[in-house]
Parts: sequence; C-alpha cells; structure tokens
Amino acid sequence: QVQLVESGGGLVQAGGSLRLSCAASGRSFSGAHMAWYRQAPGNKRELVATITSGGTSNYADSLKGRFTISRDNAKNTVYLQMNSLKPEDTGVYYCNARYINIWASEFGNWGQGTQVTVSS
Repeated sequence: QVQLVESGGGLVQAGGSLRLSCAASGRSFSGAHMAWYRQAPGNKRELVATITSGGTSNYADSLKGRFTISRDNAKNTVYLQMNSLKPEDTGVYYCNARYINIWASEFGNWGQGTQVTVSS
C-alpha cells in the first residue's frame, strides 16, 4: 500500500499556472508507476498524465504541451506542472500509484484529491 497526499490546488485565472504535488509514503515509491487523473463536475474521471518508475512520461493528447509530470524519488513526490490553464481544466485532481504499468483501467492507490478551479 502507498499512501498519497495531494496539494497545490487552488483558484487561478485562465492563462495562469499551478503546480500540484503528491507526497507518497508506505511502499516503495521509486518502484511505483505514478499518474494524475482529474474529474470535472458531472464527468467521469480521466487520465491526465503518467510517469513510470523509470521516468517515462505520457500525456492525454489534449494536454500535451501544457502539462508536465515529473517525479523526485528522493522526496517521494510526483508533480504536475500545469501551464496556460483553461476553465475546462477545472476539476478535482487525483494522484495514483500502481506497480503494474497498465493504464487501461483504474486501480492502485489513490489520494484524496485536490481541487483546481480556473476562472475565465
């Protein structure tokens, strides 16, 4: 089990930036594949970005170029840098950890989420 705690959400104007953090504890962080998901009001949760234990990252096609996922194994933390934010980026952002590099379904350990609100 990995315990995850997200932080860094808040209210920002369109065009602004936020950096989300997810601090992990418990099972080995360096061996975990990490991801950020988000859920907008009334919508299903969607995968935003992933980063493998080896540091390979992938993004939802619609977010490439604006969001960057990274990890610091020394700090047991994964980050999501979000730039050029749009109102449609509003939602609750969740951190996820898993030990199998498969992303077709939702499983693994989850944080409680952090709210991001982008005003127009």
